[in-house]
Amino acid sequence: MKYLILMHVNPAVLESLSPEQTQALHDGHNAFMTSTKENGEFVSTQACADPRRSKVIRAVDGAPQVSDGPFVEAKEFLGGFYLVDVENEERALELAGQIPDVHVPGLAVEVRPVIFADLGDG
Repeated sequence: MKYLILMHVNPAVLESLSPEQTQALHDGHNAFMTSTKENGEFVSTQACADPRRSKVIRAVDGAPQVSDGPFVEAKEFLGGFYLVDVENEERALELAGQIPDVHVPGLAVEVRPVIFADLGDG
């Protein structure tokens, strides 16, 4: 079964990390990718740009309008995700616990089952 492991990031927390802590996060993600690729559980990963580069599209007077974003009422934003293919939720949670973000106060990881996917034709 496929699971999304969503990494929720607080920009203020990331900006407060020392260069060594930042490097440890990068190294931890590289190790996670290597191990999940080696055991066949890795499907893909994507990292999102800083939310200050986002655009939001909303209906205004019945027509879509684009504005700078994000306009979410939260300190955290989706920083990226891993898509894994594992035997069960327990394994997905185990893998999520290996992501270095879970060891940094103020960062969070969410595990969500995938119920539909369309990978297109290439």
